[in-house]
Amino acid sequence: MKRIHLTIDRLTLAGFGATERTALVEGLRSEFARILADPIARAEWMRSRRMPVLRLGSMPLQPGSSGSRKFGGSVARAIGRSLKP
Repeated sequence: MKRIHLTIDRLTLAGFGATERTALVEGLRSEFARILADPIARAEWMRSRRMPVLRLGSMPLQPGSSGSRKFGGSVARAIGRSLKP
């Protein structure tokens, strides 16, 4: 099995408290791990490419750390969908 290295150079989370930032990042991590556990999705991600900007559209954000975690998961799913050919 090959390794996938995902680098997010900058993640700007203005307006989020420390707890919400941590929850959002955990949502990103856990959803990326879930997406990449799928062999078909892994094959798509194995093609190396650089994407300076992704426009993901609007996504709802609920208050609190649980809302931030869900938001992080939504962002990860949107990124995964946008990288498919």
